[in-house]
Amino acid sequence: MYNLDPIAIIESPYQEKFAVPRQPRLVPSATARVKLLGELNCLEAVRGIEQFSHLWLLFLFDKNLSSGWKPTVRPPRLGGNERIGVLASRSTFRPNGIGMSAVELKGVVKQEEQIYLELGSVDLVNGTPIVDIKPYIPYSDAIPEAKGGYADNEPSRSDVIFSQSALNTLQNLPQGQTQQAVIAEVLAQDPRPAYKKNRPDPREYAVNLYDLNVKFTVNEQLVTVTTIERF
Repeated sequence: MYNLDPIAIIESPYQEKFAVPRQPRLVPSATARVKLLGELNCLEAVRGIEQFSHLWLLFLFDKNLSSGWKPTVRPPRLGGNERIGVLASRSTFRPNGIGMSAVELKGVVKQEEQIYLELGSVDLVNGTPIVDIKPYIPYSDAIPEAKGGYADNEPSRSDVIFSQSALNTLQNLPQGQTQQAVIAEVLAQDPRPAYKKNRPDPREYAVNLYDLNVKFTVNEQLVTVTTIERF
């Protein structure tokens, strides 16, 4: 029997699973940071880490651990219709609930007694527990001739527009310009369930990013941000 204790937690704009990018680097405007915990919260533990441009984060799908798993899953990239083996996927419902992401390291910051790793775009919900951090080694970790199977190409993106009401809200926020870029990049991936795509859909959706409730509709390949409200 093995126990895994988190060594850090992620601080990201994503307040819920809905609309989290399916892979890192798909929302480049959304930065994040890792907050080190316990005995790892010291500069000695990260000495030399700034030599590396990227890191591997190993984390727990803590929101899904109680839901269990099945031997087969329906990947969104296959339209949510075709089943493949869970080990042939990056499904968040896994036997041990462990995920990994390759992320950009932007720097190490100390704020009073707290150590943070500043990161580029991540695909993790705010508060996700990190169980290990390793340097990304280009000569061994990057394999140019590797095949990506059904996920060989980056997913297509939709156009995103903002209503005047949404723009007015963003213009009154200190980080409104950055937040607008993040919202646009997130919604360009069309976070709705795969079976909804390419079908008429009159529903208005909502996603929580930062401290904002972002409402939007989708008409074919056009996403319209209708309303933005602060929590």
